[in-house]
Amino acid sequence: MPTDPVVPARTAAEVLAELRGLREADAPTRGGRTFAYVYDAGVEGLDELAAAAYTSFATVNGLDPTVFPSVARLENDVVGAVAALLGAPGARGTFTSGGTESILLAVKTARDHARAERGVTAPQLVLPSTAHAAFHKAAHYLGLEAVVVPVDPDTFRADARAIDAAVTDRTVLVVASAPSYAHGVVDPVAEIAAAAAGRGVLCHVDACIGGWLLPHLRRAGRKVEPFDLSVPGVTSLSVDLHKYGYADKGASVVLYRDAGLRRHQYFAHAGWPGYPVVNPTVQGTKSGGLLAQAWAVLRYVGEDGYTALAGRVAEASDRLLAGLRAIPGVRVLGDPAAGLVSFTVLDGGGGPDLSLLLHLADEMRGLGWYLQPQLSFDGLPPNLHLTLTPATAGRVDALVEDLGTALVAARALPPLTADPALVGFAARLDPAALGPDEIAAVLAFAGLDSDGGLPARTAPVLVLLDAMPGPLKERLLAEFVGSVFHNGS
Repeated sequence: MPTDPVVPARTAAEVLAELRGLREADAPTRGGRTFAYVYDAGVEGLDELAAAAYTSFATVNGLDPTVFPSVARLENDVVGAVAALLGAPGARGTFTSGGTESILLAVKTARDHARAERGVTAPQLVLPSTAHAAFHKAAHYLGLEAVVVPVDPDTFRADARAIDAAVTDRTVLVVASAPSYAHGVVDPVAEIAAAAAGRGVLCHVDACIGGWLLPHLRRAGRKVEPFDLSVPGVTSLSVDLHKYGYADKGASVVLYRDAGLRRHQYFAHAGWPGYPVVNPTVQGTKSGGLLAQAWAVLRYVGEDGYTALAGRVAEASDRLLAGLRAIPGVRVLGDPAAGLVSFTVLDGGGGPDLSLLLHLADEMRGLGWYLQPQLSFDGLPPNLHLTLTPATAGRVDALVEDLGTALVAARALPPLTADPALVGFAARLDPAALGPDEIAAVLAFAGLDSDGGLPARTAPVLVLLDAMPGPLKERLLAEFVGSVFHNGS
C-alpha cells in the first residue's frame, strides 16, 4: 500500500533512534567480519575525526572556490599529496566522489582529447576483461565502443600484446588495473603503457584500490612494480581515498600527466542567462564535507601510519593465503598483490564447483562472515572475494578455521544445478522485449521476489543467475534493484 506522504515532525532522539534501528539489519562496517565494501583502518579516533571534519564543512558548497576559497586549499592539499605519492612533475588532478566518477572523467578526457588532437569521432576504449565495470558504464554514458580483450586464464593478468593488437585508429584509451578488483592481481602496466604510447594512445591505470596501498606496501618492504605516472606512457590514474586511504565513502582522485590533458575533463558553459558555469567534475553543487574529511584523515594517519597499516594488510594477506592453500580443494586465483584475495573450490575433476562455492558462502554468512560471491565469466572461474584491511588482520585465523568447518557443512548439502530446460528457454529470450509480467515471473522463479527481498540462502538464486545469458542477467538484476527502490509505493 502507498505510504502516507505526510511526514510528521519528530524529536532528534526519535529520528536518531529510528536510524540506529535501520542499521541493525546491515552487515557490520566495523569489527573485521565483512570482507567486502568496507575499509576499516581500526585506528582509534579516526571515525570521530572524519565525522567532525565533515560536519565543519557540510554546508560549504564546493561548486565555486572563488566564494569558498577553503575548497581550493583543501583540494590542492589532497590532490597534491596524491600526486606526490603517485605522480610526475607537472601532474594535475581533481577530487571526485569515488572511483566511478574518476573513471568516467578519465574516459571523457580521453574521448575529447582524441577528438581535438586526432579527429576521432567514433571512439573506442580497449580494456582487459577484468577491468572494472565502471569503464563499461563510462563507455555507455559517453558513447564509446568498449573493446574487451581476454586476460591470461592462469594469472588473470591483462595480456599486453593482445591489448596492443586490439588498438585501432579509433582507440582513444587503453586500460590497466593495479590491481583488478575481481582477483587482486596487478596488470603489466609498463608493457601496456609502452604499447599504448607506441600507437599514440592514452593509457589509464585504474589504481582505485591499490593507488594508496601499493606505494606504502613498497615502503613497508614489499616488492611492488612501478604502476603510476612515473611509468612512461601512463597518462592518467585513479585512486580512491575511501579505500586504503580510510577516508569515508565519497573520496577519490583522478590524476593526469599535465594540466593540458586535464583541461579536457572540464565542462564550461556561458550560453545561458545565469552565472558562468565551470564544472571540473560530473557534479556541480557538492558538499565540502567529503573533501574536508578526506583531508583530515590523510593528515591524521600520516605517511608512517599508512606504512604501518599497509604492513598489517600484507601480513594478514600472507596468513590468509597460507591458510587457504592448506585447505584441500581450495584454489587461490592468481597472485594477489594488494589486499584483495579470490579463491574457488574444486570438484573431483579439478574444476570449479559452483554449487559447493555458493553453499560455502551461505554457510560462512551463517557463521557471521560476509565473503563476496563472484560468478563465472568468459571461462574465468566463479569465486569468493575477500577484501583485507587492518581491522581484519586479527580475524584471519578465525576466518580460516570457520572456512574449514563451513566447507565440510557445504559438502554435505545437495548439489545445486540450474534446470537445463529453463536455461535453454532463457537463452532464447530477448531481454529488451520482456514485459513487466514476464519479468516478475522470471524474478519470482529465480527467488527474487517483487518486494526486493532475498531468500535466507542465496546459493539457489546465484546458481540460476550464473547460467543465464549476460543480457538477461543484467535485465533481471536491474529490475530487482528497481524493486528494492520502490519509493514507498
